[in-house]
Amino acid sequence: MAVKLRHGVFMAPFHQTDENPTLLLRQDLQLMDLLDDLGFHEAWIGEHHSAGMETIASPELFIAAAAERTRHLRFGTGVVSLPYHNPFMVAERIVQLDHMTRGRVMFGAGPGLLASDALMLGIDPSVQRDRMAEALDVILRLFRGEVVTEKTDWYELVEARLHLPPYSHPHPEVCVASAVTPSGGRLAGRYDLGMLCVAAGENAGFDALDVNWRVAEEVAAEHGRTMDPGRLRLVVGMHLAETREEAMAQARHGLEAQIDYLNNNMPRLFLPDGVDPVEWYVEQGAGVIGTPDDAIARIERLQEKMPGFGAVLLNAHDWATWENTKRSYELYARYVIPHFERSNAPRQDSYRWVTHHQAELTEKRTAAARAMFDKHEAEWAAKRAGNGSRPAAGREATFG
Repeated sequence: MAVKLRHGVFMAPFHQTDENPTLLLRQDLQLMDLLDDLGFHEAWIGEHHSAGMETIASPELFIAAAAERTRHLRFGTGVVSLPYHNPFMVAERIVQLDHMTRGRVMFGAGPGLLASDALMLGIDPSVQRDRMAEALDVILRLFRGEVVTEKTDWYELVEARLHLPPYSHPHPEVCVASAVTPSGGRLAGRYDLGMLCVAAGENAGFDALDVNWRVAEEVAAEHGRTMDPGRLRLVVGMHLAETREEAMAQARHGLEAQIDYLNNNMPRLFLPDGVDPVEWYVEQGAGVIGTPDDAIARIERLQEKMPGFGAVLLNAHDWATWENTKRSYELYARYVIPHFERSNAPRQDSYRWVTHHQAELTEKRTAAARAMFDKHEAEWAAKRAGNGSRPAAGREATFG
């Protein structure tokens, strides 16, 4: 049975550095309210500690606040950078959130993307992926109720066990970040986890999708398992408006600032001098800046590349103003989500059926109306025969 495509956001977030940071955090919470009202399914919240734009340091704190404001939206850590934390403390926080949200939390794990975060903590970026693998193994064992005694060069646990069992059975869903390297796919296959493909909208990330998924499938097969594509989530940047021209004009508010930010961390988007950044971005196919139809086309392209994948996550950003950004999410909910859910298919089928039978239905309606008039006339004729005249009614009243 095909998996129903889910829709959500992946929120780092990316906020320009000249706005009030307190208000931006409130805006991020307001976005969660909006997504919940619009029927989105998931929101993944990032962890970052430097570089200026990505302003959420604790996804757990944010999720705790957002969960109290919403009813249906599920929340994931997108992601907890495991080398920065004692794995026992991570497991404890996630299980507490699992209880506080009544099972609406998901655990996303990664090695940490920003080298500046790692360097502030005295961590060599070259060891981050190994440390993530070590921590993830411990966290999963704790989730399963094991007692862990273990010492490494960066943490020590002595008969560590969870204070609370998970609320979810057997524990919250676990996903690992995957970009271009095969590390995420290797861990997903080894431990039977979901995958967050955070660069699926970019050319290098798109090209690596099937490669990393194949790595996950091969590793899973070594452990006697198969990978479930329904737990594969693909992240794509989008901004939508009623027309492509409007969308592109609106994205000029902040797209270039995000490109500059990404290149400031690690040069990867080589924007030629003198070109319009929005036009260049669209031409490169790095994201969608256009209409709901453009969004549908991009998602269908992803489905061709990765059949049966479970969720598309919109990369939250400030390409446009807050008002235009909210409208973009509304357009997505109004036109893109129902396209993939086929929620309008019965109505559209009904409309086509009526169109096909229009002549027959018109004749039946006309015949029914004519029969009613004839019945009315016959009844009054009988009354006239016995009681005299009657007031004007029916066709006489209508047509005189």
